[in-house]
Amino acid sequence: MDQIYAPWRIEWVERDDEGGDGCPFCTLPDRGDDREARIVARSPESFVLLNNYPYNPGHAMVIPRVHESAYEALSDEVLLDHARMKQRTFRALDDAIGPDGYNAGLNLGDGAGGSLPHLHTHVVPRWEGDTNFMPVVGDTKVIVEALEETFDRVRAAFADLEGATVDGDDDAPRFPAVDGA
Repeated sequence: MDQIYAPWRIEWVERDDEGGDGCPFCTLPDRGDDREARIVARSPESFVLLNNYPYNPGHAMVIPRVHESAYEALSDEVLLDHARMKQRTFRALDDAIGPDGYNAGLNLGDGAGGSLPHLHTHVVPRWEGDTNFMPVVGDTKVIVEALEETFDRVRAAFADLEGATVDGDDDAPRFPAVDGA
């Protein structure tokens, strides 16, 4: 496999996540520019953002707002909200880019590939035959759409979902608190 020199990522590797202060998932929602932060939707307890290094177009992460690494430590309210945002993410991605399926999951802990101690669910759109000769033979993945274009399509699809409100051009679609939580 070829190696790619990426010195700008050292900041990510050496970050301090203790207490959530240095955690990007804790600070991104407060940046004030959802497009720059790649946040495509929000709810009271969670938000959805596009992965800066996607496995496929539309690769999103559903992230609870609370800085927590243990799934079992989440409150019922956060769990329900997180589950509903995953459901909305599937719907929005279906409408925006129409994949044939999804891989969705959590990488909990270092041994499972968890890169930071803030729980998040990856939602990776998949298409029949999306593993072709490039990743198999060339160890190279081709992403066929610019992240900014995918952002616009996915954010618009979230805005079209029932219950979503949009406060302004720089605000991601927002969903109300879950009932009965």
